[in-house]
Amino acid sequence: MIRNNKYIYSLILAVSLAMVGCNKDYLKTEPTSSVPEEEVFVDTDGAMVVLNGVYRSMYNSLTNHGNFGQKSYDLVSDLMGEDMVVHTQGYSWFNTDYNYSGLSNIRSGQRPDRTWFYYYRIIGNLNRILSRLDDLEGEAEDKENIRGMSLALRAHSYYYLVNFFGHGGLQGPGVPIYTEPTEEGKARATIAEVYAQIFQDLEEAETLLDGKTRIHRSHINLATALGIHARAALQYGALDPSFYNVALDMSQRAITSSALSLMDSTQYNASGFNTLTAPEWMWGTEVIVDQSTIFASFYSHMDNRPAAGGYAALGGQKKITKSLYDRIPAGDVRKTLFADVASSSLPIYSQLKFQLRQAGNWASDYLFMRLSEMYLIKAEAEARTGAAAAATQTLQSLVSKRYAAYDATTFVGGALLNEILLQRKIELWGEGFALLDVKRLGRGLNRPAGPGNHGGDNLNGNDGSNFAPNVLTLPANSNKFLFAIPEDEINTNNALTVADQNPVEATPEGEDAVDSDDGSE
Repeated sequence: MIRNNKYIYSLILAVSLAMVGCNKDYLKTEPTSSVPEEEVFVDTDGAMVVLNGVYRSMYNSLTNHGNFGQKSYDLVSDLMGEDMVVHTQGYSWFNTDYNYSGLSNIRSGQRPDRTWFYYYRIIGNLNRILSRLDDLEGEAEDKENIRGMSLALRAHSYYYLVNFFGHGGLQGPGVPIYTEPTEEGKARATIAEVYAQIFQDLEEAETLLDGKTRIHRSHINLATALGIHARAALQYGALDPSFYNVALDMSQRAITSSALSLMDSTQYNASGFNTLTAPEWMWGTEVIVDQSTIFASFYSHMDNRPAAGGYAALGGQKKITKSLYDRIPAGDVRKTLFADVASSSLPIYSQLKFQLRQAGNWASDYLFMRLSEMYLIKAEAEARTGAAAAATQTLQSLVSKRYAAYDATTFVGGALLNEILLQRKIELWGEGFALLDVKRLGRGLNRPAGPGNHGGDNLNGNDGSNFAPNVLTLPANSNKFLFAIPEDEINTNNALTVADQNPVEATPEGEDAVDSDDGSE
């Protein structure tokens, strides 16, 4: 069932108009104040207020300290991958994601439920904007810009939904598709149908955004829409290899239209990953201090320094595996973004890449898309479409900026593709791609074990072992990669039945995976 809410909440972050797949408790919000919808949707200025609320919801705290918008799902993806280690149990936030024990929990408030809620709330708000836009007062150019951004954001949300909840081949079950406000729930579309909607939205968005000036880098512009298109086409290429050509075209266009340049070795430091104006940032969101979510934030869970005052420093430090760290050569600036010595306050291999600009001040920005990703998509797409020489040059252009002695010409044939994938792991570590890459590459999960790796000796003196995730390998077709459809969706959407549930393992009775406010999972 879809609950059509009468009000747009004036809390810009939490606009909650058309909430998809819920009963009145499932996606219930409690605004401090509200404004009738009719008073907001008068002109394009009002529509822009709502759209800015959607953007802001991408970094807002939602229900507890383990939910803070897009970066919480990026962190989930990396923790479910192969290259991020948790030092100790800490306050237990995200540990059920790391050890694959919570994704089958269908109950309200659990990771699958919160993921479904987050993306469908965005889609519901965007559909409301799109449905009212043509009738509003305002310039045609402003309407085109708002429509283009809304369509690209909707595509972005469906991209994550179908990758978290969808399974099987092109005709496998994806997620319900909603393109307008409605009170009727829908059945699961196929994966092919969801991607068709994604690409349709992006193609229209790119036409509408072409030539438009971006007001703020938190907004989507043409380059960002092309980047989302490239990202989605690369993922879809695993199901339909013809889309590697699309990924190549879109990534090249994104690079060109961005008018950005790669960071050099002097720019490649922590400030390059926490500031919206950093040279490579194609898209991110600015977090100002009075809108920060403090403990319920990406930096709380990532900045390992004790002075930061977040959860990461309380035992849950995020670290690179020794296995991957050792594959970064000395002289590569990317190696400096991880601690190279043992310390009681900052364990060896702790990440230094994502740090608050000022410890104790939570006004540091969130990264959603970076130019380097486009280079890596382009290189991989070139390699997969037989353009080996071009792939070598693209890879050389990127990696030599980090490591002057790098020589991509030493890799040929299958070794070239493997090198591109290795550089993707190194370059994009901690940026949210690990699970998506594991799933699309079809090689299964293969976490390195032993000292410095998952569950092995933490190599930090007499401090014991790294937190054991208990899951080191999974076959490519494992059901453990799937997020369960929330039980509230099954119960209230008349177009779904229990038979539509993903084939995931049930959480044993008495072993609930809980993201509670005190961090106990």
